[in-house]
Amino acid sequence: MHPVLIQIGSLLIPSYGAFAALGVLAALALAQFTSPRVGIDSRHVWNALALAVFSALVAERGLLIALNLANLRQHPDWLLALALVHHPLLSGVGASVAVLAVVGYVRWAHLPFRSFADALAAPVAIGLAFEQIGCLLVGSDFGRETVSGTWGAITYTSPLAARWSGTPLGIPLVPAQAYAALGAALVALLCGLWLHRCHRQPGEVAGLGFLSFGVVLFLSECLRDWEGRGVLHFARFGAVIDAPQLAAFALVLGGATLLADWRSDHA
Repeated sequence: MHPVLIQIGSLLIPSYGAFAALGVLAALALAQFTSPRVGIDSRHVWNALALAVFSALVAERGLLIALNLANLRQHPDWLLALALVHHPLLSGVGASVAVLAVVGYVRWAHLPFRSFADALAAPVAIGLAFEQIGCLLVGSDFGRETVSGTWGAITYTSPLAARWSGTPLGIPLVPAQAYAALGAALVALLCGLWLHRCHRQPGEVAGLGFLSFGVVLFLSECLRDWEGRGVLHFARFGAVIDAPQLAAFALVLGGATLLADWRSDHA
């Protein structure tokens, strides 16, 4: 695919970074639609999203520097290359720090958690859809090996994909990132339509978003190569899952809890 979106001389604009930035812009734009419908000032959503992105970037780069400190002392110029690295561990750390940053902001601004989560559901989902398109282009979070000639299979040939993301070259892979992007976009559409037409109780849109995105995350992980994704083996049950699938279970459980609360309030 295309790990580099634009190259002007020695200046490189990675596809992942460009689409991640587009995802942030799309999330901010969609927040203009979702925030007023739950009684939240859109400026608060903008502030929270900006804080989340900044916190995630700082956490990811800080972890990379800590893990590569010995090499960076000998090659300080490698600090620039760290901005091109994308790894499941980094994504998990960044996402966790981003959530903590948003929770901290909501508490500081004395905003209702459930209504704020409703406002964020669709924007976050559309942002993740763009992020997964960036992963597809750069070769990160790649899918499992498949049979040559399979419909939709993708084969990476760029050495940069292998260098930046460890992507296997010349091997047909399942385009798991494309399926994940489509699933996230459908979640954004579902949450947006529900918020516009059916929203009645604080937390119901967030519950719907958590549950549906948890399903998308779990299913898309079944199609990915598990290298570096924190695979856990449960020999007693004959089960193998990875860390993102555990997060998917938590999302489904959280979403089901919110929806159960909403149903009990309407019983």
